[in-house]
Amino acid sequence: MYLVTKWFGTFLCDERGIIKKTLFPKDMTEIAHRLQQMHNNEILPEEKKIVSKNQVMVQEKRLDSLGTFIPAHSFFKTIAIDAENFGFTTQLLHNASTLATTQHVEEKLSADDLQIIQMVNALDDFIQTSNLLAERLECWNVLPNAKDRYQPVERAYDLITTEMKQIEKQIEQNMQTVAPNISTIVGPLIGARLLSLAGGIERLAVMPASTIQLLGAEKALFRFKKEGGKPPKHGVIFQHPLVNKAPRSIRGRISRTLASTIAIAAKADAFTKRDIAATLKQEMEKRIQEIQNL
Repeated sequence: MYLVTKWFGTFLCDERGIIKKTLFPKDMTEIAHRLQQMHNNEILPEEKKIVSKNQVMVQEKRLDSLGTFIPAHSFFKTIAIDAENFGFTTQLLHNASTLATTQHVEEKLSADDLQIIQMVNALDDFIQTSNLLAERLECWNVLPNAKDRYQPVERAYDLITTEMKQIEKQIEQNMQTVAPNISTIVGPLIGARLLSLAGGIERLAVMPASTIQLLGAEKALFRFKKEGGKPPKHGVIFQHPLVNKAPRSIRGRISRTLASTIAIAAKADAFTKRDIAATLKQEMEKRIQEIQNL
């Protein structure tokens, strides 16, 4: 037997046709919800129920736990199950698809890692503004009787400095939820910058260690490719004490070790949600000790 799921229902079939069917409610919200579940590679309750103890063949990878995955089987190419024969219209599909897409976009935009990216961007804006105000105050302060005149700038500088600390605190709290393993390995602020440069926790998780090692050094890398010279050995991770306090001769190897550890930590944070930071940190420190003793 074969399990076939369409946007309007799931069907148990054999070579003669449909044996058993479970139609979805003719409701835009209900169908949109099932479309979202299928998009997320989830098995629908209707699929589990209709299969029961039957041995089936499936065409979709998400259903391989319910039966034998044979996507190229000729049956799936010839079987025709028309929505209109069961009272479902193309307008209903259009409305449900639009709703599912809207919900998916809203879900992605509300993701905590995207909020962290915005906080990192805001922190950078505050840092730039703070530096400009500090420079203005320093120049202004050399003038006689300037105290009363530059107080508005001084108050603005103090306010931005206070808010910078608040944003940093918020980033640290959010990183403990979104990327606890990365936060333990490199600290929440460096981890947040890596996440921001990558474009999200899942994008960071699928990056090779060599790319993570150079995140933040893109300009230097492009300059090397265009003009030659020495290639960069590290990007944002240079801010970590293990790298910036290491002798120049071994910074590259320590950077690679740190980047490799971050790559593993990111996969755990994005996909398995397991707390493996202690083990990773122990292995990383052991490897760095070996490098330092060479």
